[in-house]
Amino acid sequence: MADGDTRALVRELYDAYERRDFARVAEFMHDDIDWMIYAPVSVFPFAGHRRGRKAVLEAMAGIAERFSLEEYKREVVIAEGDRAALMSDVSFKQRATGRMLRFRTANFLRFQDDRLIEFREFVDTFDVVEQALGRELAL
Repeated sequence: MADGDTRALVRELYDAYERRDFARVAEFMHDDIDWMIYAPVSVFPFAGHRRGRKAVLEAMAGIAERFSLEEYKREVVIAEGDRAALMSDVSFKQRATGRMLRFRTANFLRFQDDRLIEFREFVDTFDVVEQALGRELAL
């Protein structure tokens, strides 16, 4: 896959996610997708490891159930071969409390046959947990 093709896939995938067009997002997923959001599952039950399109879509539904996407700004996109890396500034509103969570994400993607087969997301989990809980964590 050429770098330009990967970049175009990333743009289309993230545009669909920003529109909350989960049907379109699902079209980008490989049946055997390997998905990981690095965050504490006790605070964010949709985080952790998921395998397969169905499990990933369930996790994404869990995100949408608990949070509304307010803003998603892609700041950096790097594509090389079948891989891409993104740095984004995101804002979510916690539905249960109305709290706004704003943080940066780093996403690492790999495509196979024009489908997303591997996804890894990293955030400053300490900061996001404090925002979600609405208090500082005691050390």
